[in-house]
Amino acid sequence: MTPPVAASAGANGVSTRRAQAVGILLAGLGAFVALALVGMLAQETSEPWILGSFGATCVLLFGFPSSPFSQPRNIIGGHVLTSLAGLLCLHLFGPGYVPMAVAAACALMLMMLTRTVHPPAGSNPVIIFAAQPGWSFLLLPTMIGAISLVLIGWLYWTVVKRGVWPHRAR
Repeated sequence: MTPPVAASAGANGVSTRRAQAVGILLAGLGAFVALALVGMLAQETSEPWILGSFGATCVLLFGFPSSPFSQPRNIIGGHVLTSLAGLLCLHLFGPGYVPMAVAAACALMLMMLTRTVHPPAGSNPVIIFAAQPGWSFLLLPTMIGAISLVLIGWLYWTVVKRGVWPHRAR
């Protein structure tokens, strides 16, 4: 599947491949910039700004920006809801694979119910059960990190690509 950022440059196969290569390189640049900036914030503030699922978020945000899963509502809402589900289940039921599975299932249902599906966020309950963080995890890295990625994505699409993002639902 060709990333949406790699638009065709016409009937000429070489031009099309060049446009695809440029689109792929720019998607990689966006992911690099976003993760490097969030990583720098983590290092400078000694706070945990990084969440494992953010790498996959960048795949969608920069590689497939027109996907419904790549829109701010889905990125932020999906990450926050799934982390909330994970934290609730961890603190109500304790650690274990059954509570983790309950958390992941609840996270999926919450995203579907609220129309904020963001597939990378589906790993947040698993991450939470592996790390067993406190409630502050919901704010940082989850909410602040997701908002940061969305802001960096918006700046990237506005400045570097001169495109319009987020895409509006039809």
